[in-house]
Amino acid sequence: MKEGYTIKDQTRAHFITATVVDWIDVFSRQIYRDCIIESLSYCVRNKGMVLYGYVIMTNHIHLIVQSKDGALSDVLRDFKKFTATRILDLLQNSPESRREWIFERLHKATFSHTRNKNYQVWQAGNHAEEIYSEKFLWSKLDYIHLNPVRSGFVAKASDYVYSSASNYIHGNGVLEEVTLADNPVADVLKSWTISRYNSY
Repeated sequence: MKEGYTIKDQTRAHFITATVVDWIDVFSRQIYRDCIIESLSYCVRNKGMVLYGYVIMTNHIHLIVQSKDGALSDVLRDFKKFTATRILDLLQNSPESRREWIFERLHKATFSHTRNKNYQVWQAGNHAEEIYSEKFLWSKLDYIHLNPVRSGFVAKASDYVYSSASNYIHGNGVLEEVTLADNPVADVLKSWTISRYNSY
């Protein structure tokens, strides 16, 4: 992992990218997206995670997160470890036409990772970028929320169920435990961002 993408200050909010190994489209199925939602909800309620924004794409997720306890790396490690175990369990025990193909690719990924002997679900690292200003925070929220629009999944950001765009635009979403980045400085940028979401 490049030095510029490590978490140095564990107390600060960071923009995080977690990618499935080999860019496998695991999250094209709802059951695996729901697994991520449930785990994020648990981390907010029980592990001190503060979640400002998220999106679940087909093979990666973006988060803007902070740790109340100043232990962001630990929270992300536990989140990735739990979701990896849960995804493997769902792959094994739920209807999945791609089961053998996905397991084969997850197994091949372990050849370059000594920690996991059987299967590797997530790529190593989190591509962490520290949120150093309000403007940067809102630029990353904008990037996150418009990701499904750019990918052609939806016409408007708030129409995509598996992101926090609806939390910001409508005040609710599939994951209720989102902390809105709301203050006088951000309000100006927020109105611009919401206007842009609704223009798609």
